[in-house]
Amino acid sequence: MKSIAIGVGENKAVLKAVDIFLAENSNVEIKLIDNDDDIVKSILDNEIDGVVRGSLKASGVMKKLNNEFKFISRATYVNGDDYEFLLAPVGIDEGKTLNDKLKTSIMCGNFLKKLSKTPKVAVLAGGRKGDYGRSAKISKSIDNAWKLCELIENNTDFEVKNYYILVEQAIKDKCNIIIAPDGIIGNIIFRTLVLLDDWPSNGAITFGINSIYIDTSRDQNTTGYLRSLKLAYKLANI
Repeated sequence: MKSIAIGVGENKAVLKAVDIFLAENSNVEIKLIDNDDDIVKSILDNEIDGVVRGSLKASGVMKKLNNEFKFISRATYVNGDDYEFLLAPVGIDEGKTLNDKLKTSIMCGNFLKKLSKTPKVAVLAGGRKGDYGRSAKISKSIDNAWKLCELIENNTDFEVKNYYILVEQAIKDKCNIIIAPDGIIGNIIFRTLVLLDDWPSNGAITFGINSIYIDTSRDQNTTGYLRSLKLAYKLANI
């Protein structure tokens, strides 16, 4: 029997998701957690097969995990009938350097390979190709996108392309890894697609740790939390 822990904060949609999940999966033990410390303990507990943040706050959990592990990054797993991709970075304090985004890209690609999928990476920038020179900030963002593409090409066998600011084209082209210029922009893209426009998300895969931890928004709905529980259970059985 698998054991999955999930955090329960102010948003009680988590409890509804747990009820639905248990009705569909009788061979799973669900542990309800109401504080950051116990979530972190569950992540570090080898007896627990997967952990979902649920509706607890992220800052305390990530701060404690960053003290335990050298490099942590998160990628939201958007998965619907017409599209499927990992969006990263999505933590507002993540993706600060090219090296960080390279590590995240590699982790995303290796994760997809475990699911028997071929990585196709879209690197985003703060403007179109023709916007170069409009400001120093825009030009630097475009330069960094090209540098990241080169790093990914030199360090992986992944297909990669600079899509500039055209996230919509990257999705249309079925890219399954989308790398935002930084975690703030990635977080805004996530909120726009998932929380505002109801794109289906399984939560954010946490890379760089030795266990399964699905980070979720405290503003997610019952269906969203249910998808995250299902993903944690699926990964626990791989």
